[in-house]
Amino acid sequence: MRFTILLSSLLLLLIPLSATGVDYLSAEIPVNKEAKQEFDYDVALKTSQSAIGKQLANHVFINAEGKRVTLDDFRGKPLVLSMVYTSCYQICPMTTRHLSKVVEKARDALGDDSFSVVVIGFDTKVDTPDAMQYFANKQGISNKNWNLLSVAEEDLAALSEDLGFLYYPTSSGFDHLIQATVIDADGKVYRQVYGQVFDTPLLVDPLLELVLGRPQPAQSFISSLSNKIKLFCTTYDPRSDGYYFDYSFFVEIFVGITVIFFIVTFMRRELKKGKKQSEG
Repeated sequence: MRFTILLSSLLLLLIPLSATGVDYLSAEIPVNKEAKQEFDYDVALKTSQSAIGKQLANHVFINAEGKRVTLDDFRGKPLVLSMVYTSCYQICPMTTRHLSKVVEKARDALGDDSFSVVVIGFDTKVDTPDAMQYFANKQGISNKNWNLLSVAEEDLAALSEDLGFLYYPTSSGFDHLIQATVIDADGKVYRQVYGQVFDTPLLVDPLLELVLGRPQPAQSFISSLSNKIKLFCTTYDPRSDGYYFDYSFFVEIFVGITVIFFIVTFMRRELKKGKKQSEG
């Protein structure tokens, strides 16, 4: 009797399994296709670094005023480019505010018009010109001569590839590498700067190299020499987290030349004295 009941129970258990058409002994574990798109920091970093030296295409955007803007519009001087999404409530705002502080230090050292700054919203369905302007107002960058740009969905893939920027949708927004891209005056990726909060020289030093270290077309010899001196003598002070022009280099040169002059003068006098004594 017990055996009959047990056999009936087993049959009842097996009937639903057969109805599903699944062989539980041989079936493979289903692969989550979305898992292949999970964020991998090492892959993202490698992709980002591989973009250095790459010539950017003339990508098209819409600015906060609704006007068409292209990357070619920023040619002629270095460009700092940051990718954000405006519905991010913590990371992107923090990153942008820190970037703003470092940009101000760079402008103090190089001049307000020495380079341009662009922030691009990569959540194409949300980051409209109005959303970008609202984001700028919230982060205190709306009056700092920054360019807030929206990009069309069909153009985003090519832009991201040029910048080496990987991003993956998540339930809470996007996973992406936090990077600020420094682009030279010719539109080539020059440096990538990473992190929500990064050391000031990581961004300012490459800008110094680009602004002061490379001769510009039709630049006079004196102007070029002046820039070389500025580049050599502009020094970062970690205590104040700022840059200043170090005059000590010129003082050392002056002292060195003065010492050499007195030594040479003294030796010439001694030689003359020795000559007169030998003649007498």
